[in-house]
Amino acid sequence: MIKITEKPIDIPKVIETASSLGAGAVNVFIGTVRNTAHNKNVVWLEYEAYESMAVNETRKIIDDAAHRWPLMGWAVSHRVGTLKPGEVAVVVAVSTKHRKESFEACQYIIDRLKENVPIFKKEVFEDGEEWVGARPQTTASTQLN
Repeated sequence: MIKITEKPIDIPKVIETASSLGAGAVNVFIGTVRNTAHNKNVVWLEYEAYESMAVNETRKIIDDAAHRWPLMGWAVSHRVGTLKPGEVAVVVAVSTKHRKESFEACQYIIDRLKENVPIFKKEVFEDGEEWVGARPQTTASTQLN
């Protein structure tokens, strides 16, 4: 399941979709909106996505992860629209036979999503706003090599 949605993410559904009876591990990353950034109070975030491209890029990331780790199941859901501090912005879930590969695959997927998927974030503060760029590309590749 790859889902881009304006509605709150159904976390149990993401976990259920990723789960497998043959798996010994289900790893879930839940990304939430912080109430501060750059030493400023965050009032809200605005996420925008080029949905068809976001889905295609996410699919490529999942396919790549499945070649690196023996995924038994997976699911990704990302919110778009206006989110307030405390709300869930993204959920990634994977299942594998063993915990180590589950942790590694889940981290790889969220790191690559942040780097490559065309979902754009604007932070709105009490005194202004700022579009947030992707993390430097060297971070994930450096960690994995």
